Amino acid sequence: MLRHALFLLFLSPVLSLELEVVNQWNLLDFQFPFDHRLINNFRPERNVFTGLEITNDRIFLAVPRLWSGVSATLAVIPRHTPPGSSPMLQAYPNWEAHKFGRGQNDSCDGLTSVYRIRADSCNRLWVLDSGVNLALEDFQRVCPPKLVVFDLETDQIVKTVVFPRQVLRPNSLLTNLVIDETGHGGCERAFVYMSDTAAPGLVVYDSRHDTAWRLMHPTMFPDPDFSDYTVAGERFTLMDGVVGLTHSPKLGILYFQPLATDRLFSIPTSALQKGPPGQDEELPITLVGKKSSQGLGLALDPKDDTIFFSPVRETSIAAWNPVTNHQKLIAYDPQALQFAAELRWKDEDQSIWLLSTRFQKFFRRTISPHEVNLRIIRISTAPRVASGVTNHLFY
Repeated sequence: MLRHALFLLFLSPVLSLELEVVNQWNLLDFQFPFDHRLINNFRPERNVFTGLEITNDRIFLAVPRLWSGVSATLAVIPRHTPPGSSPMLQAYPNWEAHKFGRGQNDSCDGLTSVYRIRADSCNRLWVLDSGVNLALEDFQRVCPPKLVVFDLETDQIVKTVVFPRQVLRPNSLLTNLVIDETGHGGCERAFVYMSDTAAPGLVVYDSRHDTAWRLMHPTMFPDPDFSDYTVAGERFTLMDGVVGLTHSPKLGILYFQPLATDRLFSIPTSALQKGPPGQDEELPITLVGKKSSQGLGLALDPKDDTIFFSPVRETSIAAWNPVTNHQKLIAYDPQALQFAAELRWKDEDQSIWLLSTRFQKFFRRTISPHEVNLRIIRISTAPRVASGVTNHLFY
């Protein structure tokens, strides 16, 4: 039985696990074809990544078109590079897929703005394209939202899902996804759960029947009391609804959180999979617990169902097991952990991977090209356990 919890964060740097900076950049840069930078009016200070996927040999990064000046919304770098290096990003799968903004993608065949990507067990990459340009400037709906599935062996598109109008709203912004292959015949019969952040709700896609439906609940909306964020002394306001998602295959639960809240919620995947809810049907949503401040990324270790999250104000990574109520502080770093936009769990090496973005500086336009602002960080949990922080985090 899940236990509701109150998260009280106690920070102590000596208890942190080691942060391995895999890659870092002052500002992102792409390896452009000839004259591509001039044609696209590339502005590196407007490029910030929000999505991460790691394969055997590559790291994929989603760079949404939040503002003007983003040339490619999906990029790739080699996985094995010198620690702390700053490789130039390559447009994925190629530059032809990112022609939007030059009057050459009127058919919407390419990629408009991608926030998250996920790989499945069939070595395919699922790309969630929001179809929204300049989301933090004037929110232009330029193409229908869609899922684009790439075969990672060939880097060719094997499937495109354009969502029907009835599951969307005029201001829908699809930002995150979870692929659920549990008990459905593998990746060919997977369910995909997606967050609609601006018109708060969840969109479910049934790949077996090629159908989609929408669920809405007040817990998916932002809380005005938590719309202000303070990171390293800088404050900004953002009223974002549900965006953080993670999935427990063993418990059959989807965990979710709006950005503008201090709460974490859950819903059984059986309720998501049974189809559109009836008009007066009550969704079985549970308050899992409260955190010390807002957070964006969520990840889960499927071995024991430990949930990892990052309280924004505290520049830390914490863990909590909702079954045993075991809690621990994983890492704390006031510089390197400013605004963890994405958390990922990797079974292969028992590690947490994350994107640290200093988003507050991009948002407030105080970013400096002379400082490290963007990092891919790996935190190994295998060598040792953070001892001494097993109480006073959740109750």
